[in-house]
Amino acid sequence: MFDSHVVTLLEVTVSLVNTLTDGRQRGRPYTAPRGTDLPGAVAAALPPTSPGPEEIDPEEAAHLAGTARQMKSVFEAVDEDRIDDAAAVINSLLRSTGARPQLDRVADEPWQVHFHGADDSLAVGWSAGCATALALATGSDLAGRLGVCRAPECDRVYIDNSRNAVRQFCSSPCQSRVKAATFRARKAEQR
Repeated sequence: MFDSHVVTLLEVTVSLVNTLTDGRQRGRPYTAPRGTDLPGAVAAALPPTSPGPEEIDPEEAAHLAGTARQMKSVFEAVDEDRIDDAAAVINSLLRSTGARPQLDRVADEPWQVHFHGADDSLAVGWSAGCATALALATGSDLAGRLGVCRAPECDRVYIDNSRNAVRQFCSSPCQSRVKAATFRARKAEQR
């Protein structure tokens, strides 16, 4: 399984992708926030200890939205067993962000491995961390833990942290929709 720091970065990756990319969500079309709504959406997608919407520059938010679109293509490629395509996108993200490991210390906390420089912008820092987490997952036997929801009319992504790697849905509502549809279909066949 992933270590706690990588899990956090992968969870942020999922949050950014699911919040900042267009597609389908729980059976309905989903349009990602744009314009003046984008900084608030980015703030909501990042962990609570990150800056609030009033502190996120619109250009930084737009940068993260672009990164989210690229990261979504990684999930899609892995889900379709196109690991070479996923690796190409990840390598491009790693190069463009200048991702590099280093130990940083936050006040009153132990040393932590971060994948960006102390002077990098919020967008570059999170992009570098998320790209590195995707690289660690894809470059190991854990690539199959990156998933795209199997529910009809949903393309949201997830990280499978279950013990037996059986997760197939982005959320409980999607899982429930599929179970209910299967139940109704089975009942209809019995008539």
